[in-house]
Amino acid sequence: MAGTNGKQKTARDMILSLGVIILVAGVMYLFIPHDDSEPDLKRVDYRVELLTARRAAPYPVAAPEGLPAAWKATSVRYRADDFDTWHLGFHDPEGEYVAVQQSTQRRPVFLDEATQGARETDRTEEIDGRTWTRWEGGRYDALVLEDTKGSTTVVTGTASFAQLTKMAQALETK
Repeated sequence: MAGTNGKQKTARDMILSLGVIILVAGVMYLFIPHDDSEPDLKRVDYRVELLTARRAAPYPVAAPEGLPAAWKATSVRYRADDFDTWHLGFHDPEGEYVAVQQSTQRRPVFLDEATQGARETDRTEEIDGRTWTRWEGGRYDALVLEDTKGSTTVVTGTASFAQLTKMAQALETK
């Protein structure tokens, strides 16, 4: 009978240990702060990069002018060594992502990368006298500017076409 008492003691000790672990985990959960809201994205100042890109790029570099302050610029880069690629990313007022991208890379390759695999539709929009073609995809949708020589201009992101259109309307090239 000595063996049975030892097994009962071991099982009881395991159950008590499990109870203590659950209690400690519960207390830790209550006292460790957890925030489920989206992180606050830092606004970037893109003026210097824009001036640099406009001096260096072999095409007129596009950037928005006159957007409300609710549009927050979050990323910017110009890469002369990567097909003169210009990227300017925004967090729109609805919490979605919108980017302006331009490049001298071959159009099909650049569009596949910039639109995250979206496909061209037969729908077009006239924005400020220029034709933009809608591209739709699983992750990103896009507006692609037609009839540009030597470069490709895309407004793309997770935002609605209404927001993509607002960005396209705000674009100025210099």
